[in-house]
Amino acid sequence: MLLLGIDVGTSSVKVSVLDAGTMKWVASAQYPDTEAPIISLEPGWAEQDPEQWWGYVRQAIARLLQASVFDPLAIGAIGIAYQMHGLVALSAKGVAVRNSIIWCDSRAVAVGEEAYQKMGGASVLPELLNAPGNFTASKLGWVKKEEPDIYAKINKVMLPGDYIAYRLTGEITTTPSALSEGIFWDFQTNTLSEKVMQAFDFDAGLIPDIQPVFGTHGTLSAEISSMLGLRQGIPVTYKSGDQPNNALSLNVMRPGEVAATAGTSGVIYGVADTPVYDPSCRVNSFAHVNHSPEKTSVGVLLCINGCGIMNKSMRMLTGANQSYPSINQEAAGVKPGSNGLTILPFGNGAERMLRNANPGAQVHGWDFNGHGTPHFYRAAQEGIAFAFRYGVDIMRENGMNPGLIRAGFANMFLSEVFTSTLVNVLNIPVELYDSDGSVGAALGAGLGAGCFQENDLHLALTKRATIEPFETATYEGFYQRWLSLLEKSL
Repeated sequence: MLLLGIDVGTSSVKVSVLDAGTMKWVASAQYPDTEAPIISLEPGWAEQDPEQWWGYVRQAIARLLQASVFDPLAIGAIGIAYQMHGLVALSAKGVAVRNSIIWCDSRAVAVGEEAYQKMGGASVLPELLNAPGNFTASKLGWVKKEEPDIYAKINKVMLPGDYIAYRLTGEITTTPSALSEGIFWDFQTNTLSEKVMQAFDFDAGLIPDIQPVFGTHGTLSAEISSMLGLRQGIPVTYKSGDQPNNALSLNVMRPGEVAATAGTSGVIYGVADTPVYDPSCRVNSFAHVNHSPEKTSVGVLLCINGCGIMNKSMRMLTGANQSYPSINQEAAGVKPGSNGLTILPFGNGAERMLRNANPGAQVHGWDFNGHGTPHFYRAAQEGIAFAFRYGVDIMRENGMNPGLIRAGFANMFLSEVFTSTLVNVLNIPVELYDSDGSVGAALGAGLGAGCFQENDLHLALTKRATIEPFETATYEGFYQRWLSLLEKSL
């Protein structure tokens, strides 16, 4: 039996096939080749068209099948990972009534804060583990307030992965994990939060049927199976946001274990067995994929919006047509500290770890005679790593003290500059593995279909390297310089 994993990212859709018996990779494909556009009609806004995601899914699967390295009729289960916190709103006819307001959109912060105070402010944190902030519930609240004609057309609201599962199966479901990332979930009652629904004045009928993360979320319809060239009736047995899914792909399932990603955004994600939360809501806690009423499993998430997108923007601003490997090589040719050049990478919307402030990306200490393009490349990657350190210190304040971080050997972790800076400024070793979101989604499908158990996930891991701290004192000085500039900007 084969397992199909679909990862609906901000930049592209990637799909992978795994052999359920061996838990090994068989084939992968991605679409598009260039990064998908983000629609920004106003400063701080970020939208994408859900129909475009669906088109990317179809194209990626078509590329996967073109390779002809496996029998598509052997696919027995489908798993879906997706960019977190996005709002997809459907009409009664099952059509999106507007573009999705995606994870890095900042417009709903004020709406979320108003609802938070209406619920009693910090008194609601033991139930929600988060303030509404600019998460999905707040995005829906913004539509209700600012686009009442569109809001009146909404029949169901969902997360991006729920939408892709709906397009595959025709069935609309969601999960406790998805609702928790949207700030709709009450961890004390393990149900939809009545306080949230009342504060925003939402009708509970807008919420789809709630199913476990690992379970059946519909089966591939006859029409779609014919369109995709897959067997009719394949069940969708898993749906998860990209960060809990990344943790699953790295076998980060138990309390104290920590995963990291450094794609468009950067994330540290640790697992706790108590409903931990940050009183200032600078880091956020969501239901992990294996959370249940009987077993508390909470993912504590630190997000830096300006991560890989900072690297991409630096490449664009320097007018370079180089590959990312060549940019990484140029950055490595500059000494640590970038000869005094310092970059704050906060240019991709409101940053939760900065209490929803949006200071924008900033460059400090630019010497026209002493700094060239390689210095900017290195300073950007160091700045991203320093932002990770800032967030990890917040996690430490809240009782999480990572001793080891697991990450996929991908995106920013392909850069020796970024990885060595991160390891040294955190003073924590990092293990790098061959893994990605679509592989994690396929593994999730296997768990949902009962092909193997959670304790078997380590069998799917292939370690690339372990990077140990080696120059912590030097990088601590550079970090303190960066921190001083950040504090002055806030």
